[in-house]
Amino acid sequence: MLDFLSDPKVLEQLDILRQTTGPGIWETLYSTVLATALAYVIGLPLGVILVTGEQGGIRPLPGALMKALNFIVNVLRSIPFLILMMMVIPLSRLLVGTSVGTVALLVPLVIAAFPFVARVVEGSLREMDRGMIEAAQSMGCTTFQIIWKVLLPECLPSLIVGFTTASITILSYGAMAGIIGGGGLGAIAINYGYYRKKNVVMYITVIVLVLLVQLLQSFGTRMAVRLDKRLNHNSRKNVQNAARAKVQKDKRSGGGAMR
Repeated sequence: MLDFLSDPKVLEQLDILRQTTGPGIWETLYSTVLATALAYVIGLPLGVILVTGEQGGIRPLPGALMKALNFIVNVLRSIPFLILMMMVIPLSRLLVGTSVGTVALLVPLVIAAFPFVARVVEGSLREMDRGMIEAAQSMGCTTFQIIWKVLLPECLPSLIVGFTTASITILSYGAMAGIIGGGGLGAIAINYGYYRKKNVVMYITVIVLVLLVQLLQSFGTRMAVRLDKRLNHNSRKNVQNAARAKVQKDKRSGGGAMR
């Protein structure tokens, strides 16, 4: 082990890691967080529309529009990310002025991620108990109120799990983007580990990526569990309060009848 660490080639690679790992982690997290946020700005409303706008939904939209939205989502999801990156190079140059680097990476990341986010949100909302929606409609709630105060809060734990999955997927896409000039840990692994045959750099960079994924997954799972417990507790309290109110109402009705 000591001989390995004292090898000049290994020392050179460790020095490369010392200089590049910090900026690489920052660029990876920056692109992942920003791309995830932008993907949700587009994908979350789209996922809601895919559920609420279908026939039998709370706000049905024209069938042609729903078919077009589903078609766009399916087409974008079917294109492999490496091919998609090359296809949108002209668009990246148009929007951000360059096709290489961390900022340019955001364009293909968002285009690849928002259809995935839309399907994740759609799947989460479809798990919602239809009875709660019907109860909200019977109380005269508007479409916006049903979405904002019923659908999204009740599906929040599932949405958090989907958010975690989307973040990890975007992180892995960002690592792949190093092959065409994207920044971050993926660029370090490819430029030094693959092209220059510096295997120590590549292996340690991969380990760092694995650790980042583990941290994201652990944080997302913990948040989802906490929110799920809180929602279940609130639901039980609401049921208990409703039961108490009914008992008191029955008592008052019974007392009135006796008098």
